[in-house]
Amino acid sequence: MRSRIERIAVSTGGGDAPGLNAVINAATLAARNRGWEGVGIRDGFNGLLTPEDYPDGGLIELTRDRVRGIIHQGGTIIGTTNRGNPTAFPVHRPDGTWVEVDRTRELIDRFAEHRIDALILVGGDGSMSIGQHLHDAGLRLVGVPKTIDNDLDKTVSTFGFDTAVDFASQCIDRLFTTATSHGRIIVVEVMGRYAGWIALNAGMASGVHAILIPEIPFGLDPVAALIADRERHGAKFSIVCVAEGARPVGGEVSIVGRSPGQAERLGGIGAKVAAALEEMTGREARTVVLGHLLRGGSPTSFDRLLGLRFGGAAVRALDEGRSGVMVALDPPTVDYVPLAEATRRQKTVPLDCDSLLTARDMGINFGDEMPVHSTIGR
Repeated sequence: MRSRIERIAVSTGGGDAPGLNAVINAATLAARNRGWEGVGIRDGFNGLLTPEDYPDGGLIELTRDRVRGIIHQGGTIIGTTNRGNPTAFPVHRPDGTWVEVDRTRELIDRFAEHRIDALILVGGDGSMSIGQHLHDAGLRLVGVPKTIDNDLDKTVSTFGFDTAVDFASQCIDRLFTTATSHGRIIVVEVMGRYAGWIALNAGMASGVHAILIPEIPFGLDPVAALIADRERHGAKFSIVCVAEGARPVGGEVSIVGRSPGQAERLGGIGAKVAAALEEMTGREARTVVLGHLLRGGSPTSFDRLLGLRFGGAAVRALDEGRSGVMVALDPPTVDYVPLAEATRRQKTVPLDCDSLLTARDMGINFGDEMPVHSTIGR
């Protein structure tokens, strides 16, 4: 017989994404309509593990008034962090060094101290792996997938992805006019650590000439040949869209920094590609890094609706006695999948997917084949 729920918590972890507040809104209202209390844990799990950092307390009461009018807002009203893994929590020593400590048991105890019966954990693959660990340790929880990269398995889409693609496409559209006016190569770097979904979709939607993604190690000879062919036919500009996790054949990803308790920070591949293409083609090349602009701003209607659906589904899952599952979009419904299955592998771009094949048919180059089709129409 499952224990009765009286109080739930919501935690948002990892990078922010448009649609997080929609999840919080729906989860709060659905919980309140069941007579449950709701609290938000500040900055992942930091509100429970380092409450001394928060003069007003590490928990935020999630009331109807508190979540009113937040659906359209980007970010998360309870804060987030990518340095709060309770299994390897970074602790600053007096000597200035850092050590990672497993604080799982302490975190479970804090939930009990604050009378929290269940958790809705919103995050990416790292957060879902943590969720599986906490579930195994006895915490009742449901996961909600969140990543603008759209690389979480077992869900067709994650909120934030549509907003990121839409904004990236708008930016590339603007860059077409300046590239045309100056006769330049412009390399646009977008997010995508392990998967090229943003680069592929934004690049296709904007009609770029080359797309470089993590799934296809690239060479620049094909891209340079494409640019030369365009120039011979009177097109003096070209646009290349590259995911931050793209890497050259036989090379490594471009890393700009490392910090304790965090994944390596990727970046710089756009500048490297631009410099190489400028040298190879003799044409001026510029780099535009969209970076965190893709995470910010108001979510699209699609992402708002998906966030709301995920938040409501998470509460229903808890009400039905479920735990250790992740809500997932399986059109036309939202379903539940075991966390263990959702974290087994990442959802990367299949090399035979229709989007990639269509991009090739359009003449878009991926740095793996010499150009065959003309791209002069764009």
